[in-house]
Amino acid sequence: MRSYESVFIPFGRYFLQPRSSKNRPFLTHSTPPGTRLSSDNSLGSLRLQVQYTEDRVFPAAIYDNLKSLLLQSSPAQPVTNSSVYVLGEIIINKIEIAPPLVRILLHSEKVVPIIRSLATVEISKVTDPTTIFRGNTLVSKMMDEAMRLIGLQYLHKTLRPTLELIFSEKKPCEIDPTRVRDPNTIQTNQANLKAYIQNIFDDITQSAVHCPALMCQIFHNLKECAMLYFPNNKEVRYSVISGFIFLRFFAPAILGPRLFDLTTQAIDCQTNRTLTLISKTIQSLGNLVRITDKVSCRSTQQVCKEEYMDCLYKEFCTDIHKTAMKKFLEIISANTSSPQAIENDKPVTLKEGLMIKRAQGRKRFGRKNFKQRYFKLTTHNLSYSKSRGKDALCEIPLSNILAVERLAETSFKMKNMFQIVQPERALYVQAANCVEEKEWVDLLTKICQTNANRLKKYHPSAFINGEWICKSPNELAPGCSEVSQVDSNNYHMTLDPERDLQRIHSLIIGHIPHLEKYIQVLEEREPMICDVLKKLHEVAFEIEYQHRIYKRALDRNTKYGSL
Repeated sequence: MRSYESVFIPFGRYFLQPRSSKNRPFLTHSTPPGTRLSSDNSLGSLRLQVQYTEDRVFPAAIYDNLKSLLLQSSPAQPVTNSSVYVLGEIIINKIEIAPPLVRILLHSEKVVPIIRSLATVEISKVTDPTTIFRGNTLVSKMMDEAMRLIGLQYLHKTLRPTLELIFSEKKPCEIDPTRVRDPNTIQTNQANLKAYIQNIFDDITQSAVHCPALMCQIFHNLKECAMLYFPNNKEVRYSVISGFIFLRFFAPAILGPRLFDLTTQAIDCQTNRTLTLISKTIQSLGNLVRITDKVSCRSTQQVCKEEYMDCLYKEFCTDIHKTAMKKFLEIISANTSSPQAIENDKPVTLKEGLMIKRAQGRKRFGRKNFKQRYFKLTTHNLSYSKSRGKDALCEIPLSNILAVERLAETSFKMKNMFQIVQPERALYVQAANCVEEKEWVDLLTKICQTNANRLKKYHPSAFINGEWICKSPNELAPGCSEVSQVDSNNYHMTLDPERDLQRIHSLIIGHIPHLEKYIQVLEEREPMICDVLKKLHEVAFEIEYQHRIYKRALDRNTKYGSL
């Protein structure tokens, strides 16, 4: 048995200090020190209304039936008959039920399919694609919690450098004329703000290769569902993802960095205002993907409610920014583990440029053995041609790329080389410089990280003179070195499924009247849903029975007057 206590304190800033001497009446020390009327300089007291919650957690076996019932939601068809969906309907406050559900599903590796099923149901009910996930539904709250748990390290790596710069420089960035004493400072403030926003925009759009694989899988599923129900809307593939990653992930973290452990220091009013303006702009930039080429920036002024923000928005409403945004969203929603299921999913170019490839000959040296080709990576395949605009000489489906690793310089006595491992053989490529090499390797690895047949080991050197560096004569022999790790997220270290199952049990017990009312109403109309409700009722009281046994034993052993 474990016991957990949590205290909710209303969010705010509290500052205790002695009353000033001129406002403090002269009194004797008969008044208790530290109280409002005391004559000493000790701090006063602060009275707060707090919410206290205690959960007693039993061993894992006690929660087996509840856990099994929740995990059965993954294969349940339709998902509206599942326990997870039913809990979302019974419990009114979705913020209470979403966190423990996500943690349990993450621990059991079921969060991706269940979020996909719940998202499919929600998207199917929407008629306007701009309103997808705009409400406080269970799936939207589960997405928020999943991004917070899975993507916290990614968030820190992306935002912390620029935020620390903002905290240290403390440059004024106020551009609201009603908040500025000297109007002549607005231009300088605006330049400071633009620089910070551009830094954060670059940090975000260049961070795609670091986005955790689980988040990418979830984003891919959301994109696929949205495109399935809105096939004629070309921008829905971007807007459904930007609504989460910008509006619910990056923007809130910028606005409240202490809530996301991005800083521990107190934030002064000026810096807090700077973060507010940056967060507003990032939210607006998240809506860039909804603007088609036929719509000018002038007709989209409604994106920014404040007039003083309009000029700032226009500064970032450019084709360059929109292209960078879409490329970022394409990379974090790429998935090559399954064939393309959407007919109108046209390929989007992610990267292209000239590189040198090794021909399919077997000679180790020689000019004719290496040829310059124009490479092009899209969301569907990697291809190369003789020059830009020419027909492709070779196309490699992304699902056929088993690994992308750097090649040992000793193989061909050439720098900046990497290999693209395919089922039959490896393609050896040389980039123009080390920066280009890293960009190609990181991007290809990121795009192909979900391939079902992705290798665990590879050969660090080329297959030359009929053997590998490990002396194996078989060209298809298993590798001898571990492939590079894509993710290093340790969110699983913080998961405690028994505690979360107890939290769900407490929520069910607290909503028993709602549950029993649903059973009465749906007894005849929806027998399958009613069956799930009865199972939830049954397992909840099984656990509650264990709590009552423990409580009686505790009461028997309690001595009056003991603490």
